[in-house]
Amino acid sequence: MFTFLFKATFRLIAIAMIGIAGSVHAAELPNFAELVEDNAATIVEISTTRRITTGAPVNDEELENLLRRLNPGQDPDFDLDQLPERRRTGAVGSGFLISSDGYIITNNHVVVGAEEIQVHLNDRRMYIATIVGLDEPSDLALLKIDGADLPFVTFGDSDSLRVGEWVLAIGSPFGLEFSAAAGIVSAMGRSIPGRSSYNYMSFIQTDVAINQGNSGGPLFNLDGEVIGINSQILSSTGGSNGISFSIPSNVAMNVVNQLQETGRVERGLLGVRMREVDYALAEIFGMERPLGAFVDEVQPGSPAANGGIENEDIILQFNGHSIEYFTDLPFYVGQYKPGTEAEVMLYRNGELHELIVVLGDSPTNEIAQTEQPTIRDRRNPLGFRVSELSDETRQVAGISGVRIAEINEGPGREAGLQEGDVIVSLNRQAINSTEDFAAIAAQLPVAGFVPIRIIREGQGTTLALELRP
Repeated sequence: MFTFLFKATFRLIAIAMIGIAGSVHAAELPNFAELVEDNAATIVEISTTRRITTGAPVNDEELENLLRRLNPGQDPDFDLDQLPERRRTGAVGSGFLISSDGYIITNNHVVVGAEEIQVHLNDRRMYIATIVGLDEPSDLALLKIDGADLPFVTFGDSDSLRVGEWVLAIGSPFGLEFSAAAGIVSAMGRSIPGRSSYNYMSFIQTDVAINQGNSGGPLFNLDGEVIGINSQILSSTGGSNGISFSIPSNVAMNVVNQLQETGRVERGLLGVRMREVDYALAEIFGMERPLGAFVDEVQPGSPAANGGIENEDIILQFNGHSIEYFTDLPFYVGQYKPGTEAEVMLYRNGELHELIVVLGDSPTNEIAQTEQPTIRDRRNPLGFRVSELSDETRQVAGISGVRIAEINEGPGREAGLQEGDVIVSLNRQAINSTEDFAAIAAQLPVAGFVPIRIIREGQGTTLALELRP
């Protein structure tokens, strides 16, 4: 009996200890709820309108018209260049507010080439954004909306980030706005080969589930500070494989400050072609271990040549920054402006040498840094033509209004109007004829949302026309 009681008591103690251990372990895991609540209002979803040119995918209606025109005998002189330009609108990325007056950071690839940029806030307000500046080498863009007293993020020090730390991303993957995903920092100082000819980036690698639409969103540390901007994923399927890359916040702030000041980013140039120091090169040149950037070739007349750097030198430090891998060198060079006097420590013939190099201009500085959205043509602000209803339609259907006879690019198509729809009211004013429609349309505001009531296949619905200057 005693043995039975002892065993039973032992089991209860063991179960209790497991429960306590589990509770302690669970308590050590971070709870991101407060972090998300504190920062959700600073996150934005970005959608763009882009001009689609010849060669882009066509919809069923365009395909039918194309096939009709390509039919032998119909139009022998037709070629693909006669296809009209089209526009496509959709959610493409994320961003976040960095000031109360409406400055926003996102990725360059999210907005470059956009005809119009819409910014959707967490509270469902929408603004049209202008581009302050673009920077392709860092994949960053700075936008501006007309707002005041807006919530904004706090930046942290990305240089203090350590592998294994918890991080949280908030964005709009696949258009699912304001979604949060957590993970850890997998590695620091990652370079993506082939991404850029100059490779001026050193990424934070995480296992956070980043997908299409997360681009441009923030990466937070546990203190609620932005320590990265989500930029790219490494995937064989197009979805998250647990390898994502974020731009360090310290790099981003350097870029943003320059974009705010001048609308462009200037980077220094050293002027060397380099490669990794592998085990063989380390042994050949008498190094204890592989380290630094091996100078394959110094470009004639470059800052490196003028500063005394020679072929087969091994650069170990640049302006106080240690060069562990050769990809570290262009990253640090890119953090300084042209004309900067930089100290270079290198290894040559078994000895250390210190030189002073005056940085030149990177070819990326010549890239156009700003691109403003195209202003919409106001000659046909609604983008469609209307015609009178037949007397038969008025009598049989018992409705008054006008019919959409032709629809082109513009607010009408974007709102979902179709040819054949019957418009019964515009801006809450009844329409009985094309004269009524023209008179009401002439009094519409230049910008804002206007209700339009239509009947389609016997069913009525109200849509919102968005007018833009």
